Amino acid sequence: MRNIVIIDAPSNLGLRPPAPGTVPGCHKLAGALRDNGIVRRLNASEGGVVVPPRYDRGDWREGDGVFHAAAIAAYTRRLAERIEGHVRAGDFPLVLGGDCSIQLGASLALRRLGRYGLAAVDASADFRHTGNSDRIGAAAGEELAIATGRGQDELADIDGLKPYLRDEDVRLFGIRDDDEEDRTELGALKIPVATVGELREWGVAEVAGAAVRSLETPVLDGFWVHLDADVLDPSVMPAVDSPDPGGLLPGELRPLLRTLVRSERCAGLNVTIYDPDLDPDGTAGALLTDLVVEALRP
Repeated sequence: MRNIVIIDAPSNLGLRPPAPGTVPGCHKLAGALRDNGIVRRLNASEGGVVVPPRYDRGDWREGDGVFHAAAIAAYTRRLAERIEGHVRAGDFPLVLGGDCSIQLGASLALRRLGRYGLAAVDASADFRHTGNSDRIGAAAGEELAIATGRGQDELADIDGLKPYLRDEDVRLFGIRDDDEEDRTELGALKIPVATVGELREWGVAEVAGAAVRSLETPVLDGFWVHLDADVLDPSVMPAVDSPDPGGLLPGELRPLLRTLVRSERCAGLNVTIYDPDLDPDGTAGALLTDLVVEALRP
């Protein structure tokens, strides 16, 4: 196994405020997983913290595009530089978010290095863009659309590298079965999607294995894994901004994640959206830590 390097990316810039006058608590994710011993348990190296700009939407209003766009673009560049350096060195970056917009840092980093794919393990596609919604604003619900070139250029075309990901190089796992709208659009774009029900019907390890084989093609230099904690069912992971029933159970996520990250062509993993503010006894955070450790530990 390659040297695992843990990088903290505690940005919450891509989420809407959970309540007036408050900020999303997912910026505490890294601290919670560290408290559960993730560095020691993985015998990982320290990659430091990429400190995000301040959460301040100012006078942003609906219709103004993505809020915090300039701040997210600047943060994406800085996070990409950190990730790129470790991938070049042959390390395995484990990036602890943060909201899902941190995935843009990984996508930009890998775009600088070549052609990479993405395996996204998420309850939703995060594919909102101006072509399918009039409520653009929160980058954490739009990052896959942005990474595939469907977004304002300030975010989607950093350094003139649009798109960071090609549609055909993306695989999605864990979308809810009732998400017909996203599934229809993604199907038309030929982006493979395995819903929760399909994973159960076809076998989690089998689906993940087939996806890995498709991502190990010679035309790709590798692939990244994006894990959003909300892929888990709220009965075991209630500490997310949008808990959605009908999710995966730990015994299902475990082989899925392990199969993906154990590929020699997997360049790294990011973990997002878990909010310790919504987990007063720490149970959900401990579970998330266990799942990541079990996936990565030999």
